[in-house]
Amino acid sequence: MGRILLLIELKGGNDGLNTVIPYADPKYRELRPGIGVARDHTIQLDENVGLHGKLEPLMESWKAGDFAIVQGVGYPYPNRSHFRSIEIWDTASASNQTLSEGWIAQAFKGVTLPQGAGVDSIVVDTNALPSTGTELRTIVMQDAENFVRQAHALRNTGGMEDGGNTALRHLLAVRREINAAAKGLAEKLRDAAAPKEAYPQEVLLGRQLDVATRVITARVPVVAVKAALGGFDTHANQVQPHERLLGFLASNLATLRKNLIAANLWNDVVVMTYSEFGRRVRQNASGGTDHGTAAPLFVMGGGVKGGLHGAYPSLSNLADDDLKHTVDFRSVFATVAQGCWGQLRDFGLRQPQKLGFLS
Repeated sequence: MGRILLLIELKGGNDGLNTVIPYADPKYRELRPGIGVARDHTIQLDENVGLHGKLEPLMESWKAGDFAIVQGVGYPYPNRSHFRSIEIWDTASASNQTLSEGWIAQAFKGVTLPQGAGVDSIVVDTNALPSTGTELRTIVMQDAENFVRQAHALRNTGGMEDGGNTALRHLLAVRREINAAAKGLAEKLRDAAAPKEAYPQEVLLGRQLDVATRVITARVPVVAVKAALGGFDTHANQVQPHERLLGFLASNLATLRKNLIAANLWNDVVVMTYSEFGRRVRQNASGGTDHGTAAPLFVMGGGVKGGLHGAYPSLSNLADDDLKHTVDFRSVFATVAQGCWGQLRDFGLRQPQKLGFLS
């Protein structure tokens, strides 16, 4: 059904200003005299902004026109708590609203998905909230090899009697369905060909994308796969850890692109990064940055219209010393819901902004 969304959470709050860099704005040097990325370490994308040099592996995708950067993504009345802000993102809620269902599950409200596969969404990290809801059957699988072993060890519950208890009958039916889905997925993963190019193994993301690639190339009919890269809460001595993380992200995404192109599946996948918030505009006294607001996110895929989308937030016109978002994240989700799955959803916005990164 449509394209598969490969969602990658950058945990901890990625510093957008040192990822997509407003190198031509003198305010950037003024506000970040110690941690600002030097112009000769910036890959210029246009006359105003550039990518951190560690993201160079993504330039092949940029030049091919299948890498989009959505600038200034955030939401009104931003929350700077890790826990609450990621919950806002994952459930597409307003900052003063608490929702229990994830935004991907919400996108399929009232939609009947094929029952044969037994699974609609796969999470290969620890946070399954975006896919949590009654509409989707989600399997959390942090360790693929262990998952396959456990799935093959499952025993059929057909011999258990419900004793006429309706509630127990329901639980047994659900258990049988979960066991069957796990076994079916394990079979597909076991038989799936290894990716053409091995993923870097320095961080868990490489192993997660290896599993995601096997799921996609095995043509498991899921609507979404979720992975994550942690470590972005850079309050002190930010420069080197952040550089390393961007390098890990870029090398893994570049390998993913090569593998899906080799499998002739790049057009069938949309890759999107997101983070709970950006960082403060001004560096702190510890050579790092504190919790902020708006930040860019990346979208990649064969059906993506590459380039810069949305306006870069002003470094002079701030709110509480933070960036003012120019794109509501729910407009991004609305674009993805329509472009990936053909679902028209507004996620609570009166009029989602028209964003042109997906055909």
